[in-house]
Amino acid sequence: MASVSTQTPNDLDLVIDFVNTFDPDHGTDAIASADGLGRWLIDRGLLEKDAATPTASEQRVAVRLREALRALMLENNGEPADSDAAGELQLTAQRGQLGVHFGTDGSVAIRPTAPGFPGAMAALLIPVADARRDGSWQRVKACRADDCQWAFYDRSRNRSGVWCEMAVCGNRHKVRAYRARTPRGGG
Repeated sequence: MASVSTQTPNDLDLVIDFVNTFDPDHGTDAIASADGLGRWLIDRGLLEKDAATPTASEQRVAVRLREALRALMLENNGEPADSDAAGELQLTAQRGQLGVHFGTDGSVAIRPTAPGFPGAMAALLIPVADARRDGSWQRVKACRADDCQWAFYDRSRNRSGVWCEMAVCGNRHKVRAYRARTPRGGG
């Protein structure tokens, strides 16, 4: 579907890319296997190159986190809230020991202290926390099209974007709505 054309605030591109590891249009899932998940995390600097490959159990944890983030993005796009999504994020933050760290130079940072996979998953939540704090999280959405749900950053002036790409998903929706309300000619 649509790709992110310019950088989003708070490194939200990382979170959007993570959710978009599943592409329903092409039927692909970059983290469908533990090896694929490991490559994705290493490619984005979330795991060291010599880190152990995530286990099958960790791969399932990553997919649960991805789908919880997608549920929150759908909520930002007017869908009903998923009561389990926030709990999944909280569990990920706890496993990764995500916390506030104060530097001797006066700096403050949110970062995970758990090594390896738990820390990598928790690091994905830092942009979400930052964006929630400054209000930009409301612009992170998942496409309303049931057969798409591609994550995107809504750059519309009034935050009214509902489709990842109007020319594709928006047009499909309009055609389906037209066909549903237009009687078929019988001859």
